[in-house]
Amino acid sequence: MSSLSRARVARRIAAGAAYGGGGIGLLGAATIGLVLAEVQLAKRQVGNGHSPHPPSADGLYGLVYAGADAPLRLTMLGDSTAAGQGVHRARQTPGALLASGLAAVAERPVELRNVALPGAQSDDLDRQVVLALGDPDRVPDVCVIMVGANDVTQRMPATLSVRHLSAAVRRLRTAGAEVVVGTCPDLGTIEPVQQPLRWLARRASRQLAAAQTIGAVEQGGRTVSLGDLLGPEFAANPRELFGPDNYHPSAEGYATAAMAVLPTVCAALGLWPAEEERPDASRREGFLPVARAAAEAASEAGTEVAAAVPTGPRGPWALLKRRRRRRVPATDPAPAPSGG
Repeated sequence: MSSLSRARVARRIAAGAAYGGGGIGLLGAATIGLVLAEVQLAKRQVGNGHSPHPPSADGLYGLVYAGADAPLRLTMLGDSTAAGQGVHRARQTPGALLASGLAAVAERPVELRNVALPGAQSDDLDRQVVLALGDPDRVPDVCVIMVGANDVTQRMPATLSVRHLSAAVRRLRTAGAEVVVGTCPDLGTIEPVQQPLRWLARRASRQLAAAQTIGAVEQGGRTVSLGDLLGPEFAANPRELFGPDNYHPSAEGYATAAMAVLPTVCAALGLWPAEEERPDASRREGFLPVARAAAEAASEAGTEVAAAVPTGPRGPWALLKRRRRRRVPATDPAPAPSGG
């Protein structure tokens, strides 16, 4: 599917989510029977995608900076990817990696809280937002949402998926938190999944990622394409970047995802260098209608989309950025009351 076609589909899904349209599915009705057969085969090969509960990484990071400023508050929401399922040590989870990296960039301690739920679909975000905003005196400075893979595998209508995500972003932004959404990863690279489900999964993943981008950006959030999480680098190194269940990322895989998201988290908090915020034509960055930016981002992992101009002849415009990746410092969390 071309970028322009994906932009049209994404805009149609986002419009249906915003205005209560009917359920626009991610896969055509003619393919459902074939897909269901392939899904059953994939489930037998992959397993159910579940492993022991992810380690708790909640706690304070960047203790070397304690006393200088009050800690920044980072909250993770979403599914098993946000929770860090598949690794055994707290410091290997994406939340811990992001908290460590953020502390190093901000030179401030970072208090991490993770309310993500393995197996969650986007309709669980309402419950998670309630948890994240439970204490009005401790609103997160920034929230990172990673969700969407289960929406595809469980065939949740894309309009419903985007509606839940948009509502979550709106509530968090209204409360005063910055929001970064890691959009639906490319499920077409899960190793045991064969054609034609592999192609269909990739197409559905990218359609949802583009629609998620429109919904999140129009509510004041930023997005990062997580195609890298299960994308080209994983396809090239499945033994290193997938965990033992061949479904969830390994420690190296989560580090790859954290490196893609960290620059956007820092930029949302005003911590990234000013020269990095200007679009660089040599990296094909610039201002585009939000649907076009969303479609391009869905095709290229690690691409950021942020709101730019709220109105225009073709609707709102967004800034497309391809940020350079930087290594995430490895910092162990401080002991937390919860045992993280």
